Amino acid sequence: MDRKERILAFMREDAYKPLLFNELVMVLDVPKSDIELFRQVLEELEREGKIFKTHKNRYGVPERMSLIVGRLQGNERGYGFVIPDDETFDDIFIPADGLNGAMHNDRVIARYTKKVIGDRSAEGEIIRILDRANKTVVGIFESSRYFGFVVPDDRRISGDIFVPKDEFNGAKSGDKVVVEIVKWPEKRRNAEGKVIEVIGNVNDPGTDIVSIIKSFKLNETFPDDVLAQADKIPDTVTEDMLKGRR
Repeated sequence: MDRKERILAFMREDAYKPLLFNELVMVLDVPKSDIELFRQVLEELEREGKIFKTHKNRYGVPERMSLIVGRLQGNERGYGFVIPDDETFDDIFIPADGLNGAMHNDRVIARYTKKVIGDRSAEGEIIRILDRANKTVVGIFESSRYFGFVVPDDRRISGDIFVPKDEFNGAKSGDKVVVEIVKWPEKRRNAEGKVIEVIGNVNDPGTDIVSIIKSFKLNETFPDDVLAQADKIPDTVTEDMLKGRR
């Protein structure tokens, strides 16, 4: 059993109560020479969402603390659902005021605020964001005299992205752009970004195709061997190719 598994197994024991770092060092009999390594392992487990550190600096596993780790599925109406990593748990409804800066597809930790009642889903709020999914966003740029904003193509990303005037980088109203997020949203503030690429005007031919490629982060070029194979395909259909076909 490696270090991580040993720590997790210990914290999952029925008798375990969340402990401070120094208490864990003592109980797990961590040698003085390994204390810094032990701290790093705890930090890794915390980043992975496998353990949770409370505001009182006590460590435990989320499932023993009524917390759910999963991925946020946004909705264009502003609310979302946390899809738990553990498929034995049901999805949790997150109202707009419970997102706390989380965006569609972020990996998060949620806390229950309301249990299941009848046919209604459990309700919760995001208390920690483990991993941001939307470093860049594709959308339509709109400008005003003093600032601009990007309306995301993916409407599951709720809230327009604010763009300061000195970060337009040549974008004009009606352009499809790629914006890089430089400040994540907070409870009462939209995300802030800068335009890093102007794809083209929304009405220009081909803009929609490139926008989809950028949104899904698909490759825009093909490997040399694929291009070489494509070059071997004839431009016309021969009689031999038609044999056996109806």
